[in-house]
Amino acid sequence: MKFTYDSRYNIAYIRFRPKSGDVESIKISEEIIVDMAPDGTVYGIELLDANDQLRRADMGKLLIVNEATGNQIDVQLS
Repeated sequence: MKFTYDSRYNIAYIRFRPKSGDVESIKISEEIIVDMAPDGTVYGIELLDANDQLRRADMGKLLIVNEATGNQIDVQLS
């Protein structure tokens, strides 16, 4: 899995696997687009207006938590 953030366009992308064929982009809402293969495999999720969706309201950061270990890191968003 790979998480990317483009501050120029305020877009985040969570990639679960590399695209290996045809992809259909399904608009879930004004801010969420899911890329799927014809067989239903999800390649990734695009978050538009990412700052508003990912920002921790109290700190202006994205909190990443490893649920298996409990480790946490904060990532500053622009």
